[in-house]
Amino acid sequence: MSEPTQLFNVQIDGVWHQFKKGTRVIEACAQAGKFVPHYCYHPKLSSPGNCRMCLIEMGMPKLGPDRKPEIGADGKPVINWIPRAQISCAQDVAEGMGIRTDSPMVKECRNGVMEFLLINHPLDCPICDQAGECQLQEYSVEFGTAGSRFLEDKVKKPKRVELGPRVTLDDERCILCSRCIRFMREIAHDDVLGFVSRGSHTYLTAHPNRLLDSNYSLNTVDICPVGALTSTDFRFKMRVWFLKETKSICTSCATGCNTIIGTRQNQIFRQTPRENDAVNSAWMCDYGRLNFHSVNSTDRLKTPRVREGQGLVDTTWNKALVKSGEELKQFSKDEIAVIASGKMTNEELWLAKDLVASIGTSRHDIIPRTGEADDILMSTDRNPNILGAQLIGLTGEKPGLGLEDIAEGVRSGAIKAIVALGEDLTQFGLTADELRKLASLIVMDILPNDTTRSATVLLPSSAFSEKRGSMINIKGRLQRLNRATQPPGLARDDWEIIRDLIQQLTGSDGIYLIEDVFKQMAESISEMNALSLSRIGDKGVQLVEETEEAPAAV
Repeated sequence: MSEPTQLFNVQIDGVWHQFKKGTRVIEACAQAGKFVPHYCYHPKLSSPGNCRMCLIEMGMPKLGPDRKPEIGADGKPVINWIPRAQISCAQDVAEGMGIRTDSPMVKECRNGVMEFLLINHPLDCPICDQAGECQLQEYSVEFGTAGSRFLEDKVKKPKRVELGPRVTLDDERCILCSRCIRFMREIAHDDVLGFVSRGSHTYLTAHPNRLLDSNYSLNTVDICPVGALTSTDFRFKMRVWFLKETKSICTSCATGCNTIIGTRQNQIFRQTPRENDAVNSAWMCDYGRLNFHSVNSTDRLKTPRVREGQGLVDTTWNKALVKSGEELKQFSKDEIAVIASGKMTNEELWLAKDLVASIGTSRHDIIPRTGEADDILMSTDRNPNILGAQLIGLTGEKPGLGLEDIAEGVRSGAIKAIVALGEDLTQFGLTADELRKLASLIVMDILPNDTTRSATVLLPSSAFSEKRGSMINIKGRLQRLNRATQPPGLARDDWEIIRDLIQQLTGSDGIYLIEDVFKQMAESISEMNALSLSRIGDKGVQLVEETEEAPAAV
């Protein structure tokens, strides 16, 4: 049996609370509903205690002649207050400890710290990229004063420094909190940043002959409490108060990092990590973070098209779907193959399985995607939902085993029609010339490629930010995608397109709500029984056991 958790009695602003042993004082205050301002403290990093913003008044039990705590009339220990302020981020709670978060001494100390931090800080809030989400800006209003006693010239520091390919530094705004340094050392395992010079001339920089080029460099921008570290990609693109924020997940690999998608006027401007200790802690890689520009591409497929002669011409959805059904009905089930995608949601994969059953073909598979893992967050599997495809039964334990047979069938003429759902078929060995020889090639995708250009029917679909649905990450966690933007032009949801293809083949009635697709799937898959799309929640549900390939949570 495990030992019982030790609890300490702690008084915060006159009210007694209980906290687990090892709880930091600043965390205890937060749990008690008392906010303590801070800069250098971050719950996922070590605490150097160098910003001094989290000062509080602290005391310990007063001891009597017998060296035992004196007990007051309320039955609790009498507090002997320390006559100077203490930092709350670098020490743990103790039995009988007393804490004051809003005493006159604490308020005066915070006021002094803010005045000190603002001495050399530029007064450029109107043009600062951090405006709207800047802790220095917010704390100066709440804990600072309106004026300044500093009359000398401010220290000038480097500006617009390209620390790396994705991060730009305005050193004059840095308050030396060291969050970025600690993140790169403790989480990214790339000790590339440090402070140089002394006193008020101290500034942040990369080590000699080094660049901040880690795949996790943009996390330093997220945790920077001021406008010093900025994303080169997002810099001066949009004021943050104009952004609509949507909770979703990253679909760039099987880790499925939780994200917040920032959009305005149906355009994605940035993607930032959302905290989930079961998946990605509070971080995400730069590769996944910036992998949204294809959604904003001007090359997006927007209109259904059908082949006439040597070219594709625009048409209506009804005509494109009717032509798809007519083409597929010309061939026997053994002459048709279906290629689905590990990037599809569970709901789309479920309907893709129904499509395979409607055709009757045994020739179907998913194209595997692999890359190099980094032992932090990036998974070897670049398909975000391969576990979903396996659980639904659209692919075997090793996806891609049937692709060579399909490719050989195309070359020999045994396969005359292919339905490609969100995949470029040249990725597994087929050439554009071989694809053009097919009698029917029905393609659903979001961007032009060799497969879309060879299609007989082209069906424009939705990107990850334009759809709702669920996926299962490599740790077996069922998570939810939420719609942040609308598909461009006449593009439609993938699940609706697949549903309509099934209707063309079978004449059956379709499903008209994605919640009903999930319900149908949950009734057939035991692991999803009693779940619904809304019950997944913002942080997901553990559905199956974790696989050995899953990267450790940071």
